[in-house]
Amino acid sequence: MNEEIQFIIETGEEQMQNALSHLKHEFANIRAGKASPMMLKSVMVDYYGSQTPLAQIANVNTPDAQTITVQPWEKAMLSEIEKAITNANLGFNPMNNGEIIIINVPVLTEERRKELAKRAKAEAENAKVSVRNDRKDANNEIKKLDVSDDMKKNAEESIQDLTNKYTKNIDELYQTKEAEIMKV
Repeated sequence: MNEEIQFIIETGEEQMQNALSHLKHEFANIRAGKASPMMLKSVMVDYYGSQTPLAQIANVNTPDAQTITVQPWEKAMLSEIEKAITNANLGFNPMNNGEIIIINVPVLTEERRKELAKRAKAEAENAKVSVRNDRKDANNEIKKLDVSDDMKKNAEESIQDLTNKYTKNIDELYQTKEAEIMKV
């Protein structure tokens, strides 16, 4: 196979893999009922004037399935961390006991589960759109090449096979996440 074609196919697959990785990251942020330190991953705290990820200034643990504890390395940061969690708009109500911050993760209602499943479906659809755009970009690059029509056709078939593979992976990830969200 032509080196240019091989490069285009590999680049296309890399882009599709990035879409899948992004989807996994987004799914990690959608909670499925039990507490996880990942739920606070997006929280940024004002640490002496600079926005710093919570995990870099405190220990985040889950002592049980319904509780997240945040223990800052500096007690002076307790109120800043509490404010950052509230401002992150995650639907949590942090409680500060002077030593640690305790967050009770409420049990998901049926309505909230459906909302989260809908959000997961939207993320999966976005990932599929991204994969299809990667296919289109790769096919456009292949069309520009000065090679035989047979080589172009074979390359486009390879790109389509990759598209089918990644679309199937996205569907499987979504089904797993949906089952996890809807499980009581």
